[in-house]
Amino acid sequence: MSLGSTSAALAIWLVVPVKPLDEGKSRLAAALSLEERAALSRRWLLGELRTAQASSCFAGLAVISRDETVLALAAAQGAVPIRETGEMLNAALEQARHEECVAGADALLVLPSDLPLLTVGDLHALVELGAAGAGVVIAPSHDGGTNALLLRPPHAIPYAFGEGSYARHVALAAAAGLPCHTYRSDTLAWDVDYPEDLRVAAL
Repeated sequence: MSLGSTSAALAIWLVVPVKPLDEGKSRLAAALSLEERAALSRRWLLGELRTAQASSCFAGLAVISRDETVLALAAAQGAVPIRETGEMLNAALEQARHEECVAGADALLVLPSDLPLLTVGDLHALVELGAAGAGVVIAPSHDGGTNALLLRPPHAIPYAFGEGSYARHVALAAAAGLPCHTYRSDTLAWDVDYPEDLRVAAL
């Protein structure tokens, strides 16, 4: 199956959760000011949305956040802004997948907003792995977290983001009796949490 036929056959939504700009990336405070961290967060989000649009993989894009500035940026890029009602990541993602536009999709891809090295090729590969049928596709981060989670259908497993979440998501897929594919990519493995990550990402 070609990527074009895969994209045409599957309605996949991308959901990107984003912390308020004045709260995000606090662990970078030793290297960057609040204003610099907020500027980087905006840049990464916009770059990620543009990469997603360039991939032609998605029926729609959604951004969930408590930050009105983030929601306005998302809407300006053609993404559906979802106003987050809680403060915890997994709860926010649960809220997002119950939104009408997302709930009706065939599959759902969750990406954090701090993936400056993300490529169109990464997105194509994730979608191809999810094309075979119901199941879960996970891209682990370099430290054992989850940097991409594709669920087909969108309610395939509960969310378990946080430290060590890759192993938890694998276990949840097994418990649900669903096939689980791991996608390993140098460009997708690096999110930005610590000052040394800025150097790896050449930022």
